[in-house]
Amino acid sequence: MTSNQVRGIAAETIEEQAVVQYLHHNPDFFELHPQLLARLRLQHPRTGSTVSLIERQVEVLREKIQTQDQKLAEFVYVARANNVLAEKIHRFTRRLLRTSGAAPAVTEIEASLREDFDTFHTVLVLACSSVPDEDETARQFLRRVAADDPAFRSFDSLFAAGKPRCGQIRDTQREFLFGLEAPNIGSVALIPLGGQVPAGLLALGSVDRDRFHPGMSTEFLWRMGELVTDALGRV
Repeated sequence: MTSNQVRGIAAETIEEQAVVQYLHHNPDFFELHPQLLARLRLQHPRTGSTVSLIERQVEVLREKIQTQDQKLAEFVYVARANNVLAEKIHRFTRRLLRTSGAAPAVTEIEASLREDFDTFHTVLVLACSSVPDEDETARQFLRRVAADDPAFRSFDSLFAAGKPRCGQIRDTQREFLFGLEAPNIGSVALIPLGGQVPAGLLALGSVDRDRFHPGMSTEFLWRMGELVTDALGRV
């Protein structure tokens, strides 16, 4: 091994980190020594073949562009999905504003969830509610229970948190909410109504296990819960 000096550093003692630091502080090194740049060879990350530094740089840039394109596509997809959801919440709000009391609000809530959100497995559980239902569809959708009902109290952690929850629930909870349909429900979104002193809860069920998952945003569900709570409290 040679003992020549490279800018005051013995070649034998040059370590990888020293080379990195040197090139970092001398970014024009290869401009001053273009013959070295042309001779450098690197291993291609996918094919394993040897390529020039320039080819490797082009490959790195291409990979960065592909990554940025993917991120941009994801952002566009999320933005479009949020825009569609915002429009549905807008229609949901207008339907509730047109109601004159709690009873017609129940009917409109069920209809909007089914028609606007394509959610066909829904149940509105109200504690000691005196809200009368209007038609057969509403009677299937609305469930009245005593505030101290053990099945209802099994959701106390949901009420204590005061925010929607998505994902899986216990078998007994699923059976309480969806009855005979329970075995077909793959995922559930639970929306508490009325805060820690619960007026009830709104449950949305799906046969798709991934439709409602713990990682999804619950911002729109939270807004929906507030709208439902306000509508049911209207005289």
